[in-house]
Amino acid sequence: MLKIFGLRKTYAGGVRALNGIDLEIPAGMFGLLGPNGAGKTTLMKILATLLDPDEGTAAMDGIDLIGDKAATRRMLGYLPQDFGLYPTLTAEQMLDYLARLKGINNARERRAHLDALLERVNLSSERKQKLGAYSGGMRQRFGIAQALLGSPRLIIVDEPTAGLDLEERIRFHNLLSEIAADVVVILSTHIVSDVSNLCDQMAVIRRGEIIASCSPSDALDRLTGRVWEAVVARDRAAQLKSQLAIVSSQMTAGRVKLRAIADTCPDEGFAPAAPTLEDYYFSLVNHQGGLK
Repeated sequence: MLKIFGLRKTYAGGVRALNGIDLEIPAGMFGLLGPNGAGKTTLMKILATLLDPDEGTAAMDGIDLIGDKAATRRMLGYLPQDFGLYPTLTAEQMLDYLARLKGINNARERRAHLDALLERVNLSSERKQKLGAYSGGMRQRFGIAQALLGSPRLIIVDEPTAGLDLEERIRFHNLLSEIAADVVVILSTHIVSDVSNLCDQMAVIRRGEIIASCSPSDALDRLTGRVWEAVVARDRAAQLKSQLAIVSSQMTAGRVKLRAIADTCPDEGFAPAAPTLEDYYFSLVNHQGGLK
């Protein structure tokens, strides 16, 4: 169990990135959802020992993640949103280099570990290919391989599927699901479907504050009977957006499909709709107060 209490961070110039973050994160896949600029990456960097908070604590398995950086790094696997690769090195060479930095010094043990990791992320056949020639999906799979070096107990992945095509996203989802059996995996993303497909628990962050924490199924239960949908003309859509809690709008055949949150039918032409996690998320981040 990872326990976070009272984390605060304000950058130079007065930009407040985190405003008192409290979270308890159990083993398994945990989704941290939030729009760009919500504070996700700041929180991930603090947990990954790359940034110090102004206040607050974070601890896991008796280790102070803020105060004991050396012990934290031994238990940590981290895949940041943008991670650097040496383009002239092969996957095998760079993974070997990173394994040495991780403290895996026995050559035979290191070779067996690297072989297993490359097989796990389906890069064995490309192990001698230079990283500069890797596709986006291959780079992300390599990123997971390096995050798994040393069998970490806490794994942090920040926006891992941004820019991937559908096939690579599915492959990446399957890989993350396999990893999360016995360790804490934090998936930081703005892509709601990633959390819906992968995570047992989730939290939503907005403007540096946690505004909801629950399971995806609990989130859907809170919206049962409260989601309504209508297809209307453009001029009426503009009027309804100013009057109702509209969570999404989509053009369809020259008209606008609206989804709204309301305890009763919000207007003529609306019909009940099955709730989605996107409805829950957008109701929180787009409307003051949200649905806690």
